[in-house]
Amino acid sequence: MALPRTPSFRLDGKRALITGAGRGIGLAAAAALAQQGAHVVLAARSLNEITEAATMIRAEGGSAETLQMDIADIDSTRDMLATTEAFDILVNNAGTNRPAPFHEVQEKDFDAVMGLNVRAAFFVAQQMAKQLIAQGRPGSIIHMSSQMGHVGGAQRSVYCASKHAIEGLTKAMAIDLAPYKIRVNSICPTFIETPMTKPFFESPEFLQNVLGKIKLGRVGQVEDLMGAVVLLAGEAAALMTGSSMVIDGGWTAD
Repeated sequence: MALPRTPSFRLDGKRALITGAGRGIGLAAAAALAQQGAHVVLAARSLNEITEAATMIRAEGGSAETLQMDIADIDSTRDMLATTEAFDILVNNAGTNRPAPFHEVQEKDFDAVMGLNVRAAFFVAQQMAKQLIAQGRPGSIIHMSSQMGHVGGAQRSVYCASKHAIEGLTKAMAIDLAPYKIRVNSICPTFIETPMTKPFFESPEFLQNVLGKIKLGRVGQVEDLMGAVVLLAGEAAALMTGSSMVIDGGWTAD
């Protein structure tokens, strides 16, 4: 009788593209993948942020480079990615939020959130999948979704709509891409302390409301997501596709 062996969490020889990689969750995802041996390509509009991030990763012995692009510009992004070597892993992380009560949402804010969170994410993933299919290679696409893709939230009608869309997209993509051995999953965090969310926590009322719903009693940190990124990226999750990893401290448990 042979004792089963745990699949490796190492990602040596893999190429990973991380969008919105200059800070916060994107930076953590890039660091997590690099620490497991992947060559990471950090993509964002701000060259300064991703340059600094890539430098830090290389200083720790990781392999990293930068790719300055605005994924909301679909044509430019498609052309740019078409000239690069195919990626084995995509962390579709770039996103935004413009909170407002439903009855006060403006069209420009709706378009900005849906344009980045859904439209841009859709076509980045499509371009990656096309390249993998053309080369007959497997891959892993990880959508950075949200607990708000499973529930509703005050002043988050557009954001919730965008993340519910990502959850549906994840399942539909998984079905279409399974024959090509391309897996598609999502990670759904609760409120994570990042440069984008930190200003919200300065409101005692907001913070109290958040902590009242997170059963574990604390705001999430980017480190809480790094293990999930590594898991979904590699062979340890070889049978996972169309799934959603909800990392919410128990927010959606009731």
